[in-house]
Amino acid sequence: MARILIVDDSPTEVKKISTILEKHKHEVLTADNGTDGVAKARAETPDLVLMDVVMPGLNGFQATRQLTRAPETASIPVVIVTTKDQETDRVWGTRQGAKGYLCLLYTSPSPRDS
Repeated sequence: MARILIVDDSPTEVKKISTILEKHKHEVLTADNGTDGVAKARAETPDLVLMDVVMPGLNGFQATRQLTRAPETASIPVVIVTTKDQETDRVWGTRQGAKGYLCLLYTSPSPRDS
């Protein structure tokens, strides 16, 4: 299966996404900020990078731009995975070289879901 790098500063989000990917037999690599994510992508050459946007230091848009423009990582697809669902964010992510943009929307559980 695929080697997938998750770059996200939220341990909760990393756990949620990792659980889903590992259930489907993917190998999961993680980094908790953009700088480490770029370094890990260069060192590990994953098959896919799932990139959060809002992170301290190097944000996801900046990290995506670095990965997609560097010859050694340009072939690795980057998909933005975030709660930011504005059209301007989608456009900006695409301009940075992202191959996709997934918006995570959460809703409160209804009383009958409890």
